[in-house]
Amino acid sequence: MLRIGSIVWGVRDVPRAVAFWCAALDYRPREEPEDDWAVLVPRARSGVQLALKLVTSEAKTHRRHHLDLYAGDQAAEVERLLGLGAGRVDWRYEPDADYVVLADPDGNRFCVVQKAE
Repeated sequence: MLRIGSIVWGVRDVPRAVAFWCAALDYRPREEPEDDWAVLVPRARSGVQLALKLVTSEAKTHRRHHLDLYAGDQAAEVERLLGLGAGRVDWRYEPDADYVVLADPDGNRFCVVQKAE
C-alpha cells in the first residue's frame, strides 16, 4: 500500500521558504532545518508533510517539485506501478538510497521510498 509521505518542494532560499510555508499552512519544522533541507509538519492536526529542498534551478525552466510515496514493500509497489504505466527514470543513486525514481504516464517524476508501516 502506498501513501503520500512528503511533497518535496524545490526552493532557492530554505529559511525564507520555512517562514513562508509555516505561516501559510500553520506548519512547524519537524526538526531543526538544515541549510539545504527542512521538513515541515502540521502544527495541530494530521496531514502530509512538506519537505523543502534547496535547488539551484529556476522554476520557469526546471521541474522542482515531486511526491515521495512511502511503501512498506518498495519492490512490490514499484512493480505494481510499472504495471499501471509508470516508467523508470535514469537516475544516479547514492549507495544507501532508500528510494526509486519513477515517472507517471505523463512524465511527472515521483519517488517510491521504503518506509516501515
